[in-house]
Amino acid sequence: MSVPPLDTRVPAVLLRIDRNPFHHGTLGAVRSLGRAGIDVHVVADSTGSPVRASRFVRRLHHPPPPGAAPADIAANLLRVAALVERPAVLIPMDDASAIAVSRLREELAPAYLLPGQPGALPEQVADKAELARVCTAAGVPHPETFVPDSASQVVSAAWRLGLPVVAKWSRPWLLPAGTGLRSTVVVHSVDEARELYLRTEEAGSRLLLQAFLPPAPNRDWFFHGYTDRSGALRGGGVGRKLCAWPRGAGLTAVGRWTENPQVHALAQRLVGDLGYRGILDLDFRRDATGAYHLLDFNPRPGAQFRLFADAAGLDVVRAQHLDLTHRPLPDGVPRPGRAFVVENYAPLAALRRAPRGRELAWYAADDPAPGRAMWGLWCAHVARRLLDRLPRPADRAVLPSPRPAPVPVAQPTDDERAGSH
Repeated sequence: MSVPPLDTRVPAVLLRIDRNPFHHGTLGAVRSLGRAGIDVHVVADSTGSPVRASRFVRRLHHPPPPGAAPADIAANLLRVAALVERPAVLIPMDDASAIAVSRLREELAPAYLLPGQPGALPEQVADKAELARVCTAAGVPHPETFVPDSASQVVSAAWRLGLPVVAKWSRPWLLPAGTGLRSTVVVHSVDEARELYLRTEEAGSRLLLQAFLPPAPNRDWFFHGYTDRSGALRGGGVGRKLCAWPRGAGLTAVGRWTENPQVHALAQRLVGDLGYRGILDLDFRRDATGAYHLLDFNPRPGAQFRLFADAAGLDVVRAQHLDLTHRPLPDGVPRPGRAFVVENYAPLAALRRAPRGRELAWYAADDPAPGRAMWGLWCAHVARRLLDRLPRPADRAVLPSPRPAPVPVAQPTDDERAGSH
């Protein structure tokens, strides 16, 4: 595989505001750019993260805290720029970062190379309520969606859509930690929907109710791409989600590059109508009629973006670096059938044969340390979760006699959750 001729004089800065030590997409970006000879700086919480072990990380920098004001994020990034000492390609790795960078484009532009993106667009497409309107305007299928303004409207919307319904917070990056609120849940009663609505102020954004499209084999698809300065989509492709974590609702644990002209055409139509520039990650779910509904528009690399490294070695982060440094983007040959596996979520899939090639999220022969670190950290993480579920000896000692178990609050199973990442 030939590596695109990236300008190695221009470093890259990866930004991640969200705290997630097991974000393999960040490691994928570090390796992709580092292998091409780029100095890679990571602005993220690296505590307990395998990313810090990668030999391709030039330097780690402290990120702005979650919920930081735009001025504080700008100050943080400008401090990093002063240490880097050269204009760098800035690549946000989560929604909060992408939105902050788009808002701060004027302040950051002297120090960073950025796509010519309309400033409000990343926030618009990442907002689940706004995305419904964007899809309607572009003629892209989207699950029927209501944004209630009162508890009574929640009830009427739930009955109109038909239970169960999907409940989403329109701006999930604003959800405070420690509240137990999830960005997306499936609710099975109007009481559940009403209770969620009453927590709107706590959640920090509006609640929306959406028609439930049940998961099933071959129904979950994704599209990754980079829209260059001319508006052409490059460096990505269409993938099919074979296994998710959590099951039926979460990120891609196993995916395969699968040609799908319908999904590609929908992505192209949406990008063209919006005038979007930069990296994007779209999630689709096919309904029983065969229509592909857009569930999420993520204005940044998807965690499994390395699935779409073509025969020339081009992926979305390399495409952005090439485009912003005014280098030609090579026309690589697509590699449909290639697989992507996240080993800690699908360990057996990582052991199966992959005749058309496979990208592992954590292990790499030329960068083995993050894979080793991941297994140690992951085992410790799982052990802590199991211990947290066990009753404490002190708690058992103070109980004079066994008590009836409390009635559990109904929670959706992994198979019932909707949405994807």
